[in-house]
Amino acid sequence: MTYLDYSATTPVIDEVMESFIKASNFIGNPNSLHMLGREANNLIEASTKQIASLLGVDRDEIIYTSGASEANNTVIKSMEIYKNRGCEIITTQLEHSSIYEPLKYMESKGFRIKYVPLENGVVSISALEKMINDETVLVSISMVNSETGIRQPIEEIGEVLKKYPKVMFHSDITQAVGKVPFSLENVDFASFSAHKFFGIKGIGGLIKRKNINMEPLIHGGKSTTAFRSGTPPTALIVSMAKALRLSYENMDEDILRVKKLNERIRDSLSKYKDVYINSNEHSIPHILNISILALKPETFMHSLEENEVYVSTKSACSSGDISGAVKAITLDDRRAYHSIRISISRITSDKDIDEFLRAFSISYRKLEG
Repeated sequence: MTYLDYSATTPVIDEVMESFIKASNFIGNPNSLHMLGREANNLIEASTKQIASLLGVDRDEIIYTSGASEANNTVIKSMEIYKNRGCEIITTQLEHSSIYEPLKYMESKGFRIKYVPLENGVVSISALEKMINDETVLVSISMVNSETGIRQPIEEIGEVLKKYPKVMFHSDITQAVGKVPFSLENVDFASFSAHKFFGIKGIGGLIKRKNINMEPLIHGGKSTTAFRSGTPPTALIVSMAKALRLSYENMDEDILRVKKLNERIRDSLSKYKDVYINSNEHSIPHILNISILALKPETFMHSLEENEVYVSTKSACSSGDISGAVKAITLDDRRAYHSIRISISRITSDKDIDEFLRAFSISYRKLEG
């Protein structure tokens, strides 16, 4: 089997599962005052400090969630408590559905949503600054687009937004965590999911700066913070800390190797007629988006599947017939309709790429004829 859909989800690696199993032996509720509760709580505290250190944030700024979708919803819907300050949110055309759907909800509450222009897929910082006014309360821009891999200059955007203290800055960093280095120094909120960096599904986090108030999405019951209720999932938190630590161990070397694999795919696919590369120089090497104009993407994807090669046609959480992200970058409906996403990781091997290229050739010849 050749798996090249890591941007949708990653497998749980053995070391992470081992941490989960060991932590599962700490049976106490972390909120209980007895010894078993204190032991579980101490384990969570140690994991939280490790996560905070790796992400460069304060321990008290970490809120555990079920994943990035919950974190995104929490941030955006919390803007309702700032309605007296303003009713405007700025975002891009490259966001995840867990951004767009709560934004639609906020529109029903009287908020206005504006979309910042892109230049070759990258946010125009000068245009963004011109869009900010007294009504702007939030800017939400993902660090890395899940379909094309385009990375936004979050650090620079955050530096500009510091000039507007009433404006909060949120970034969905899900596709960046564990893949590329970054700084959250100028970000007020950041969302992520463990299953994107070889952790277990059902756990993620929201970074929230201590000086910012927020309305919980879930009320009732004590947890690790006042901003998200529910019994803390000890084993999931511990396993996420392990997954994050492992992803940082050899990141520089991993990036170079992934880049070489990406270049192999690009070089090979560029020789095919009607194959277009949608990811550009601003994309991280882990995600490569292509379009095959002569073939239906679902048909091609299932043809690869017959050879046990797995890719995707667009983000696993997206809807509709075309990729909005690809259209926003290429301005081409045909390329957006025919897009296919190939996503690789630090555990992708040269053999995996060999198998993909072999299956691609077989499928292309079969379907083109």
